[in-house]
Amino acid sequence: MLRKPLYSLLVLLIFHFSALAQNNAILKGKVTTKRGKLIEGVNITTSNNRTGVITDSSGTYGIRIPANQDVVLSITHISFEAQQWKVKLDSGETREFDIKLKGSNYSIPEVEVKGEKDRDNTMESIDPKNIRYIPSPNGSVEAIVKTLMGVSSNNELTSQYNVRGGSFDENLVYVNDIEIYRPFLTRSGNQEGLSIINADLIRNIDFSAGGFEARYGDKMSSVLAVEYKEPTEFAGSVSGSLQGGSIHIEGSPGDHRFTNITGIRYQSNAYVLGSLDTDGDYRPNFADIQTYLTYDLGEKWEIGFLGNYARNQYNFIPKTRETSFGTIQEALQLTIFFEGQEVIDFQTYFGALTNTYRPSKKLELKLITSAFRSIESETFDILGQYFIDELERDLSSDDFGNVAFNRGVGSYLNHARNYLDASVLNAQHRGKLLRDNGSYEWGMKFQHERIEDELKEWDLIDSAGYSLPNAKTTPGVAQNGQQSLELFKSYRASNVLTSNRLMGYVQRNLRFVDKNDGQYTLTAGIRANHWDLNGETVFSPRVNIAWEPNWERDFLFRFSTGYYHQPAFYRELRNFEGELNKDIKAQQSIHFVLGADYNFTAWGRPFKFVGEAYYKQMENIIPYEIDNVRIRYYAENNATAYAVGADFKINGEFVKGVDSWLNIGFLNIQEDIKNDSYTTYFNTDGEGIKPGFTANNDTASFQVTRPGHIPRPTDQRFNLSLFFQDYLPKNPTYKMHLTFHYGSGLPFGPPSNERFKDTLRIPAYLRVDMGFSKQLLSEDTKLREGSPFKHFKSIWISLEVFNLLQKNNTLSYLWVTDVSNRQYAVPNFLTSRQLNLRLQMKF
Repeated sequence: MLRKPLYSLLVLLIFHFSALAQNNAILKGKVTTKRGKLIEGVNITTSNNRTGVITDSSGTYGIRIPANQDVVLSITHISFEAQQWKVKLDSGETREFDIKLKGSNYSIPEVEVKGEKDRDNTMESIDPKNIRYIPSPNGSVEAIVKTLMGVSSNNELTSQYNVRGGSFDENLVYVNDIEIYRPFLTRSGNQEGLSIINADLIRNIDFSAGGFEARYGDKMSSVLAVEYKEPTEFAGSVSGSLQGGSIHIEGSPGDHRFTNITGIRYQSNAYVLGSLDTDGDYRPNFADIQTYLTYDLGEKWEIGFLGNYARNQYNFIPKTRETSFGTIQEALQLTIFFEGQEVIDFQTYFGALTNTYRPSKKLELKLITSAFRSIESETFDILGQYFIDELERDLSSDDFGNVAFNRGVGSYLNHARNYLDASVLNAQHRGKLLRDNGSYEWGMKFQHERIEDELKEWDLIDSAGYSLPNAKTTPGVAQNGQQSLELFKSYRASNVLTSNRLMGYVQRNLRFVDKNDGQYTLTAGIRANHWDLNGETVFSPRVNIAWEPNWERDFLFRFSTGYYHQPAFYRELRNFEGELNKDIKAQQSIHFVLGADYNFTAWGRPFKFVGEAYYKQMENIIPYEIDNVRIRYYAENNATAYAVGADFKINGEFVKGVDSWLNIGFLNIQEDIKNDSYTTYFNTDGEGIKPGFTANNDTASFQVTRPGHIPRPTDQRFNLSLFFQDYLPKNPTYKMHLTFHYGSGLPFGPPSNERFKDTLRIPAYLRVDMGFSKQLLSEDTKLREGSPFKHFKSIWISLEVFNLLQKNNTLSYLWVTDVSNRQYAVPNFLTSRQLNLRLQMKF
């Protein structure tokens, strides 16, 4: 119903703002050292801090300033002395202005938030050059994303994250304008391996938690856009830790027409996994190699190649597990003895060829072709024999905390032979035309997909000699009339799916100033997506408007709205039994995001406060359940949902010279599954019958209840994250980095296909990771003649403490059953406190 009003609003705003648009002036150039070395990350702002930019990896900048008046530019960088310059340009003038900076006495490596250049839209930019200093068990780029506004994660072992109530599958990830896919069969963070994004290769990272532009694709929650570097000189790095290592080399030899950057990584998280409750032989081996090459065929034409090969292997032979759980009144312990093993193997191939043609300084045309293939296998046979014991609770007893008596014994057998081969081929064109008052952008993409999937998976649960079927399963009868053995779960399917998609977008960006010198930015566009599998075509209009008033205090206000359709990919098509629903429709989310930010000074240092309130109305929703990082869909558009919340962030120099930030988020996300209901049976005493708990199980009456709206699996009501860094004032070569995460409990329920039961709450997630670093060598360090370290620019050594508070965070639950069919939810705890030593060298 909102589509026609949005179309009308879009057209009216474009015409209105085009009439008001007017020219300013542009100042551009390069920032270098006195020796001519290009400097990345230099802040260039106007005197009233109303406009600001940051130099890129080539040291270049371009800033729009008011014409026909004196403007004071402030040039700052943590490693160089600050400068100020006064300039005055005519209306419409573009002037080249190069700047040379003088070095300061010392340099402090920091993670710097680059928010000003994207202040007028929902994208948040982060300089990734020092992400490697952030303490994180998985060491991925996503560790910094998890500290951003609107983002939450309750699992330190995975690089996946939730954004404002969305699932992992609702997040877009781009590398150099190419959409990236994650493995399909991953069921736990233990198996996930390396993130495809290599931190050593990154030039820019941009992230939006909602309300993003039409040029970004068809997902409902967020977009993470990564751009790899095009180096200008030879450089490299080597790093190693108790979890693995990496090496990268970059350069641009000769006439600089050819650039190359290549990275190799290896990771084994066996050390971290050793702190889990389950003891065993963990053998994870994750490795990849990535390269990005560019070559200038001429001044206007550049070709580039991005390639990646990754192999993630995870072998696990479990031995024993011992977990204490329950309450003071009922203290229990689960002990499991295992046989069998788990073997996981994921191989990923990815290649992309980019042709970029710039016929003029204002026009850029791109043709991108890419191919992605993932070959995955998941095989395991795990036999577990378990004992449920009650512990002695009497504090005066010598046996306090020991086993008092046995509640039940049982066993289970999990079996899987799952194989998947997925290929995605696409060709796309993107264009951008700059205008004095903004830009035009457009694009079109064709995508071909082929997925071959073989699913063979079953679980058998046996308690005290009795085989227990699923609660929804009726025991069968064999041909001889005897009751047959029933599996608790059994899935078997073989699917081959081939389909094509056609996508496109157009977008207009307008900038103008009103009569009171208030600055406006309007971004309006529309996306289209057609999928030949179900014949569905969807249109997604989107609008973002920002207003920066000419007030004494530096405020900016913005509003974003639009349609965000998410056509199903393979995971959403497949139900629990492995069957495909080829008639499934695209999920739809309408975003309304109202935000404001305020730049201010405290203690003589810059700070920024950001607040956003949002509402998302969702239709054609596909319900799902989450187990660890595995998402299993019902494969039906049988739900509606909504999400409402607010996020707040403050970042700035809490410690002079380095940035830190704090995020607080509130969320409520609910879904209503159509035609769902449950029946409560009452015995002759009028009590609700609960097998295993009530003595009288004779049914006398029943009641049918329709649950209505229930929490979605990602309904985390409160989230707080902190990134803080510090250094010794008299010796800044000593650094400290700290990350803090708190998230209220997520919904869960007993194992079944009945979502209305998932209304219990996992305990809150609380985690603190801390890293201490010492710079052993810098470019200013005086070395003796012939020193083997003379070619290194910097050497850092770090000691990291994971889970500093030793908090037993619960990821999920293992459900075990005794002979009376009573179920116990046994928590699966995440990793405990551990130390990690890291060495990083740059040359």
